[in-house]
Amino acid sequence: MANKDDQISLKLRSLPNKPGVYQYLDKEGTIIYVGKAKDLKKRVSSYFNKQNDSGKTRVLVSKIRDIKYIIVDSELDALLLENNLIKEHQPKYNIQLKDDKTYPWICIKKEPFPRVFSTRRLIKDGSKYYGPYPSVYVINTLLELIREIYPLRNCTLNLAENKIKEGKYKVCLEYHIGNCLGPCIGAETAESYDVYIQEIEHILKGNLNQVIRMLKDRMLKAAAKLLFEKAGELKEKISTIERFQSKSAVVSSNIDKVDVITVLNEDKVAYVNYLVISNGAIVHGITVEVSKKLEESTEDIIGFVLPELRERYNSPSKEVLISEPVSLELDGIQFFVPQRGDKKSLIELSIRNTKYYRLEKLKKEKIVNPEKHTERILEQIRKDFRLEELPHHIECFDNSNFHGTNAVAACVVFKDGKPSKKDYRHFNIKTVEGPDDFASMEEVVYRRYKRLMDEKQSLPQLIVVDGGKGQLSSALKALDKLELRGKVAIVGIAKKLEEIFYPGDNLPIYIDKRSESLKVIQHMRNEAHRFGITHHRNKRSKNALISEITQIKGIGEKTFEELIKTFKSVNGVKNASMEELSSCVGTAKAKTVYQYFHDEENA
Repeated sequence: MANKDDQISLKLRSLPNKPGVYQYLDKEGTIIYVGKAKDLKKRVSSYFNKQNDSGKTRVLVSKIRDIKYIIVDSELDALLLENNLIKEHQPKYNIQLKDDKTYPWICIKKEPFPRVFSTRRLIKDGSKYYGPYPSVYVINTLLELIREIYPLRNCTLNLAENKIKEGKYKVCLEYHIGNCLGPCIGAETAESYDVYIQEIEHILKGNLNQVIRMLKDRMLKAAAKLLFEKAGELKEKISTIERFQSKSAVVSSNIDKVDVITVLNEDKVAYVNYLVISNGAIVHGITVEVSKKLEESTEDIIGFVLPELRERYNSPSKEVLISEPVSLELDGIQFFVPQRGDKKSLIELSIRNTKYYRLEKLKKEKIVNPEKHTERILEQIRKDFRLEELPHHIECFDNSNFHGTNAVAACVVFKDGKPSKKDYRHFNIKTVEGPDDFASMEEVVYRRYKRLMDEKQSLPQLIVVDGGKGQLSSALKALDKLELRGKVAIVGIAKKLEEIFYPGDNLPIYIDKRSESLKVIQHMRNEAHRFGITHHRNKRSKNALISEITQIKGIGEKTFEELIKTFKSVNGVKNASMEELSSCVGTAKAKTVYQYFHDEENA
């Protein structure tokens, strides 16, 4: 890698494969470049993984000392957020827009008989703005579509009620060609016109299914009339609208001077994301880690971190959006928990960035200090499963059978939270007749730990049984026979709701679905299932082969093995020539096998 800075190298390895905006900072902590990416990891890594032909890019890379990023939902959001941050911070290595143009919006003007038009200027006069739109083609397609469907006026006349009553206006060409119903002369009521506006608002909010259905109907009719050029134009419009996102999670004209703060609170640390919204755009975004000394609550952490971050970024906001209610009282600040809409989307965006920051920290820890990473996961398992010692050695059991036949079981072994595949074991059920999962579980658990004890091998700190109370009870019977109850911890995990059953407890417990300890147990359960199913299929397949070939009179197990080793399958044996069979098992047996299959075919 071209970059020699270990901090940058570590950052690159822990970046997420998500859309977002990245910021490069120099040694003074100044933002020197802002970029967007469909995949942050691939895009940012490309700066450091190849020789840059451009001298300016090489200079930029040489000055990078830190990388920050903000996760968003889509490429559209990344494009818009990049535009906002470039305008706010004016980084040295970004192209600057001298005319300061921004992306266009669709405006529904606050006036009698509202006009609907595109604009780059947001005027706070009560008008409604939708967007912004990164593509002029998208905005023109939508406006054209709206004008085709709804007879809206496009003049700039003042259509106040008294002006219309005084008869000051005359209809224009738009009225005569049917594009406008003449509200200027009182030929259309404000009530009927407002119905159009309400439907247009639905379209601009993204409720486009009805519009798409109508366009598809028109496209099919045009195709039926062999008007393929028209049908192609309609198809292109449909594709444009289906790709279109009417509202961005990172920009909204209705939001100004608002802060957003969310907290991911853990045992020893808390991760805090802070966003500053100004004039409908994110202008600052940061995630920080807070070391906890006591049992600080989310409220305590916000009260400690928020004033410092507001001072650092000189935020004048009086409103702070949070994800859950708090009883904090800070001078001049009102806390608000949004339930829906653009503000709710900002909370969700902030929470996502907090989670990805935590994930980045864990990835770095795993790279730099894998032992610490393992210890932390094992400690989490110990805590969640109420164990007395760290579970360095865990084993999981699963049964498999097909309508009671070919019953098998699997035991998978994890050491230090990772699969130890050389220690995996298969079991063919020997003492149980028919589909009895409980008895099968008792048999394999007994056989497994009887052997470990006889061979004086170490026992696991935790046994996991795939199943509910029934399978757990059966496994406990086996441990009772071996006098191991109480010496080895054991739990059952039920698939449906990921319920964890403990011996002696009537009700299960539920571990946080996001917990790393539950993910390790789920991984074990899935491995046991996969390993058991593979063995079960192999056994069924082998039994099927044996029953097919060994029923030939004069063909025994040894000949069967030679045939399968050479021809790989029953079909391979069946399709082999007499000469090929003879070279494998001799002329006499080859003739017997050949006649069996080919006489059967003729019959």
